[in-house]
Amino acid sequence: MSMRQGKQENRGEGADGHASLARLLAAAGRDFHGRGWVLGTSGNFSAVSGRDPLRLSITASGLDKGALTPADILEIDERGAVTRGSGRPSDETRLHLTVVRARGAGAVLHTHSVWGTLLSEAFAREGRLLVEGFEMLKGLAGVRTHEHRETLPVIENSQDMDVLARALEGALEAYPEAHGVLLRRHGLYTWGRDLAEARRHVEILEFLLEVLGREHCAGGSGHSVS
Repeated sequence: MSMRQGKQENRGEGADGHASLARLLAAAGRDFHGRGWVLGTSGNFSAVSGRDPLRLSITASGLDKGALTPADILEIDERGAVTRGSGRPSDETRLHLTVVRARGAGAVLHTHSVWGTLLSEAFAREGRLLVEGFEMLKGLAGVRTHEHRETLPVIENSQDMDVLARALEGALEAYPEAHGVLLRRHGLYTWGRDLAEARRHVEILEFLLEVLGREHCAGGSGHSVS
């Protein structure tokens, strides 16, 4: 595969963006499951396979992410209707579409790690988790120094996707520089300009959440403030 072809596959470009993204999203699911970030049927992933009209490749609902195959990735339109594949798209499809529209994201990834869940509850009252002073922050897009202060808004979870989508949209508007959002007792949403960047953001933020979570449980002062 040429370098150009590799870049096209990662961004979902080319003759069949959905097919290439389906392979990559399935691989991401298996990887994240192996790291303990999407156990059971938790988590969902998407990537933009077309912009005009908008098309999104997204995980089907209720699947073990450790056993994902490309056939488990559907394609949907801007209304969330399935245009390719069989099955029902993730229940949180509207949240993915909200992030894509608000951030111009090329991929949106949602994990359910222990540490993300713990900290989303610990900082729910403050409404945000601030992270600063860690070298790993430089892995986030546009961040050049460990002195960067990253804000992760914490929003209330809801089974009403209309309510949850509005809360997510509000958080994205209130914190335009944020690279992720925590849903209380639920997990992390992050994104990127393409799938590779979104995967990197998952790795960076999950690392930081684990460090802060361990510090929080040990009673340390931590690098996060409200």
